[in-house]
Amino acid sequence: MKPLPHLYTVRAVGAGSGALDLQSEGAPPLPSAAPAEFGGPGDLWSPETLLVGAVADCFILTFRAVARAGKLEWLRLECATEGTLARVDGTTCFTRFASHATLTVPPGTDAAKAKDLLAWTMREVQTQVMATLPEDVTVDERARLERGFAAAIALPASGGVPVVDRDVL
Repeated sequence: MKPLPHLYTVRAVGAGSGALDLQSEGAPPLPSAAPAEFGGPGDLWSPETLLVGAVADCFILTFRAVARAGKLEWLRLECATEGTLARVDGTTCFTRFASHATLTVPPGTDAAKAKDLLAWTMREVQTQVMATLPEDVTVDERARLERGFAAAIALPASGGVPVVDRDVL
Protein backbone atom coordinates (compact mmCIF):
# COMPACT_ATOMS: atom_id res chain seq x y z
CA MET A 1 0.00 0.00 0.00
CA LYS A 2 1.18 3.51 -0.75
CA PRO A 3 1.55 5.90 2.19
CA LEU A 4 -1.55 7.90 3.15
CA PRO A 5 -3.18 10.25 2.41
CA HIS A 6 -4.54 9.09 -0.97
CA LEU A 7 -6.37 11.42 -3.36
CA TYR A 8 -9.06 10.09 -5.71
CA THR A 9 -10.53 12.16 -8.53
CA VAL A 10 -13.69 11.34 -10.47
CA ARG A 11 -15.20 13.53 -13.16
CA ALA A 12 -18.89 13.40 -14.09
CA VAL A 13 -19.83 14.55 -17.60
CA GLY A 14 -23.41 14.93 -18.76
CA ALA A 15 -25.97 17.02 -20.62
CA GLY A 16 -29.53 18.21 -19.88
CA SER A 17 -30.88 14.67 -20.19
CA GLY A 18 -29.63 11.11 -20.57
CA ALA A 19 -26.92 9.20 -18.78
CA LEU A 20 -23.82 10.75 -17.27
CA ASP A 21 -20.36 9.31 -17.70
CA LEU A 22 -18.27 8.93 -14.56
CA GLN A 23 -14.59 9.10 -15.43
CA SER A 24 -11.48 8.29 -13.44
CA GLU A 25 -7.97 8.05 -14.84
CA GLY A 26 -7.08 4.49 -15.76
CA ALA A 27 -10.65 3.15 -15.52
CA PRO A 28 -13.28 2.78 -18.24
CA PRO A 29 -16.13 5.33 -18.15
CA LEU A 30 -19.10 4.26 -16.06
CA PRO A 31 -22.57 5.37 -17.19
CA SER A 32 -24.77 6.70 -14.39
CA ALA A 33 -28.30 8.06 -14.05
CA ALA A 34 -30.85 8.83 -11.39
CA PRO A 35 -32.46 5.74 -9.84
CA ALA A 36 -36.08 4.86 -10.61
CA GLU A 37 -37.05 6.20 -7.17
CA PHE A 38 -36.04 9.68 -8.38
CA GLY A 39 -37.61 9.38 -11.84
CA GLY A 40 -34.54 7.91 -13.56
CA PRO A 41 -34.52 4.87 -15.81
CA GLY A 42 -33.38 2.51 -13.05
CA ASP A 43 -31.16 0.54 -15.43
CA LEU A 44 -27.81 2.21 -14.68
CA TRP A 45 -25.66 2.76 -11.64
CA SER A 46 -26.84 5.80 -9.67
CA PRO A 47 -25.16 7.87 -6.95
CA GLU A 48 -27.16 5.85 -4.42
CA THR A 49 -26.22 2.41 -5.78
CA LEU A 50 -22.60 3.51 -6.22
CA LEU A 51 -22.39 4.51 -2.55
CA VAL A 52 -24.03 1.31 -1.32
CA GLY A 53 -21.87 -0.70 -3.73
CA ALA A 54 -18.78 1.00 -2.32
CA VAL A 55 -19.61 -0.39 1.14
CA ALA A 56 -19.90 -3.96 -0.21
CA ASP A 57 -16.79 -3.50 -2.37
CA CYS A 58 -14.85 -2.11 0.59
CA PHE A 59 -15.83 -5.13 2.68
CA ILE A 60 -14.49 -7.67 0.19
CA LEU A 61 -11.32 -5.71 -0.63
CA THR A 62 -10.62 -5.22 3.07
CA PHE A 63 -11.18 -8.94 3.69
CA ARG A 64 -8.73 -9.79 0.90
CA ALA A 65 -6.01 -7.83 2.70
CA VAL A 66 -6.95 -9.25 6.12
CA ALA A 67 -7.05 -12.83 4.81
CA ARG A 68 -3.71 -12.38 3.03
CA ALA A 69 -2.10 -11.03 6.21
CA GLY A 70 -3.71 -13.85 8.22
CA LYS A 71 -2.65 -16.47 5.66
CA LEU A 72 -6.24 -17.67 5.26
CA GLU A 73 -7.17 -19.49 2.07
CA TRP A 74 -10.67 -18.77 0.86
CA LEU A 75 -12.67 -19.44 -2.27
CA ARG A 76 -15.42 -16.85 -2.43
CA LEU A 77 -16.88 -13.96 -0.46
CA GLU A 78 -20.25 -12.51 -1.35
CA CYS A 79 -21.45 -9.33 0.32
CA ALA A 80 -24.98 -8.02 -0.34
CA THR A 81 -25.52 -4.51 1.03
CA GLU A 82 -28.65 -2.39 1.39
CA GLY A 83 -28.55 1.32 2.14
CA THR A 84 -31.56 3.13 3.58
CA LEU A 85 -32.08 6.62 2.19
CA ALA A 86 -34.41 8.67 4.35
CA ARG A 87 -35.38 12.22 5.16
CA VAL A 88 -33.89 13.39 8.49
CA ASP A 89 -34.57 16.93 9.68
CA GLY A 90 -35.40 18.03 6.14
CA THR A 91 -32.27 16.49 4.61
CA THR A 92 -32.15 13.37 2.43
CA CYS A 93 -29.34 11.12 3.64
CA PHE A 94 -28.37 7.51 4.21
CA THR A 95 -29.35 6.46 7.71
CA ARG A 96 -28.38 2.78 7.65
CA PHE A 97 -26.30 0.26 5.74
CA ALA A 98 -27.11 -3.44 6.18
CA SER A 99 -24.84 -6.07 4.68
CA HIS A 100 -24.87 -9.84 4.65
CA ALA A 101 -21.60 -11.58 3.83
CA THR A 102 -21.09 -15.24 3.01
CA LEU A 103 -17.56 -16.61 3.05
CA THR A 104 -16.73 -19.96 1.45
CA VAL A 105 -13.44 -21.59 2.40
CA PRO A 106 -11.75 -24.83 1.26
CA PRO A 107 -12.31 -28.07 3.21
CA GLY A 108 -9.97 -28.33 6.18
CA THR A 109 -9.81 -24.58 6.77
CA ASP A 110 -9.78 -23.41 10.38
CA ALA A 111 -13.38 -22.13 10.62
CA ALA A 112 -12.65 -20.26 13.87
CA LYS A 113 -9.83 -18.34 12.20
CA ALA A 114 -12.06 -17.55 9.21
CA LYS A 115 -14.76 -16.30 11.59
CA ASP A 116 -12.25 -14.14 13.48
CA LEU A 117 -10.88 -12.56 10.30
CA LEU A 118 -14.40 -11.93 9.02
CA ALA A 119 -15.29 -10.29 12.36
CA TRP A 120 -12.15 -8.14 12.22
CA THR A 121 -13.09 -7.06 8.70
CA MET A 122 -16.61 -6.25 9.90
CA ARG A 123 -15.24 -3.95 12.62
CA GLU A 124 -12.77 -2.30 10.24
CA VAL A 125 -15.42 -1.56 7.59
CA GLN A 126 -17.81 -0.29 10.27
CA THR A 127 -15.10 2.13 11.40
CA GLN A 128 -14.46 3.24 7.81
CA VAL A 129 -18.17 3.83 7.12
CA MET A 130 -18.71 5.66 10.40
CA ALA A 131 -15.67 7.87 9.69
CA THR A 132 -17.23 9.06 6.44
CA LEU A 133 -20.38 10.38 8.10
CA PRO A 134 -20.68 14.15 8.36
CA GLU A 135 -19.85 15.74 11.70
CA ASP A 136 -23.46 16.86 12.16
CA VAL A 137 -24.86 13.31 12.14
CA THR A 138 -26.37 12.83 15.57
CA VAL A 139 -25.57 10.04 17.99
CA ASP A 140 -28.98 8.53 17.21
CA GLU A 141 -28.15 8.16 13.50
CA ARG A 142 -24.79 6.63 14.36
CA ALA A 143 -26.51 4.21 16.73
CA ARG A 144 -28.91 3.17 13.99
CA LEU A 145 -25.97 2.36 11.76
CA GLU A 146 -24.31 0.33 14.50
CA ARG A 147 -27.48 -1.61 15.35
CA GLY A 148 -27.33 -3.14 11.88
CA PHE A 149 -24.42 -5.34 13.00
CA ALA A 150 -25.34 -8.89 14.01
CA ALA A 151 -23.68 -12.23 13.45
CA ALA A 152 -24.66 -15.79 12.65
CA ILE A 153 -22.64 -18.83 11.63
CA ALA A 154 -24.18 -21.13 9.04
CA LEU A 155 -23.90 -24.89 9.02
CA PRO A 156 -21.28 -26.29 6.63
CA ALA A 157 -22.42 -26.23 3.03
CA SER A 158 -22.96 -29.42 1.08
CA GLY A 159 -19.76 -31.19 0.17
CA GLY A 160 -18.18 -30.40 3.53
CA VAL A 161 -17.05 -26.89 2.59
CA PRO A 162 -17.46 -24.68 5.67
CA VAL A 163 -19.41 -21.49 5.08
CA VAL A 164 -19.29 -18.57 7.46
CA ASP A 165 -22.23 -16.18 7.25
CA ARG A 166 -22.11 -12.84 8.95
CA ASP A 167 -24.43 -9.89 8.88
CA VAL A 168 -22.08 -6.94 8.74
CA LEU A 169 -22.93 -3.23 8.70
